[in-house]
Amino acid sequence: MALGNHSTITQFLLLGLTTDPHIQSVLFVLFLDIYLLTIMGNLMMMLVIRADSHLHVPMYFFLSHLSFLDLCLSSVTVPKMLKDLLSEIKAISVRGCLAQGFSIFITAGTEGFLLSVMAYDRYAAICHPLLYGQMVRKQLCLQLVWGSWSLGFLNALINILPASNLDFCENHTISHYSCEIPSLFPLSCSDVSTNLLVLLCSTLLHGLGTLLPIISSYARIVSTILSISSTSGRSKAFSTCSSHLTAVSFFYGSGFVRYLMPISGSSLELIFSVQYSVVTPMVNPLIYSLKNKQVKAAVKRTFRKYLQYFG
Repeated sequence: MALGNHSTITQFLLLGLTTDPHIQSVLFVLFLDIYLLTIMGNLMMMLVIRADSHLHVPMYFFLSHLSFLDLCLSSVTVPKMLKDLLSEIKAISVRGCLAQGFSIFITAGTEGFLLSVMAYDRYAAICHPLLYGQMVRKQLCLQLVWGSWSLGFLNALINILPASNLDFCENHTISHYSCEIPSLFPLSCSDVSTNLLVLLCSTLLHGLGTLLPIISSYARIVSTILSISSTSGRSKAFSTCSSHLTAVSFFYGSGFVRYLMPISGSSLELIFSVQYSVVTPMVNPLIYSLKNKQVKAAVKRTFRKYLQYFG
């Protein structure tokens, strides 16, 4: 049955981050700056990786896809948030809300799988350097990326289909700045027990299915690094993982907590949502560019080349 045939409302109202107009003005400037930095940082990362032949290796192939995902994740929520910060009525259609929820699920879910793939890449590079070319072949890299997108799409689909069959009756105010699927459940006059069960199971499966390989990979990486006799060798090996570990901490430390915590509309939910969907996409390119000597060198070479070309 189509959603429009059994839903008694056609739109939701988003409460956003605050109702104070003065604070809204400040937040508009803040999040506009964050969004512009996110766009520039991730586009720069993709451009540099594509333009510099020194970065045409699996690690940076995965990183370019991570930058694309961060760009998509931020663009799903922030433009609408910016518009609402300047609007008196912060409305979104039911179908638009479900579409935004699906987009958040697929981009964030795919990013989780991709971070797991990147952990395997670091494991192969550090623990089996002589076999690295065989363990991380170009064809395998493509398959891992497409697999990440496919699993992210599947995770989003199994959550959005039950949500699209919910009835929304009287209450149509969402205590959030975006349409994350958990925020819709308190508004429904249908039985949401199945939806909650699907959300819990899929989040746990997704979390354990991506986090456990990361933990396993880094347990072996740490063991290998500790067996290196020279201090400089240990430092160099660890430096190749520090950026990825930081990105994993930012993403998992907020994203999965958001979807596992009880639905209450609290400010803590908003903080976790802003962390994984707004702040993390901005921070990731900074982490990888500031902590990675190869990326910093590639950025300098790329800008030098473009300056010579246009000069």
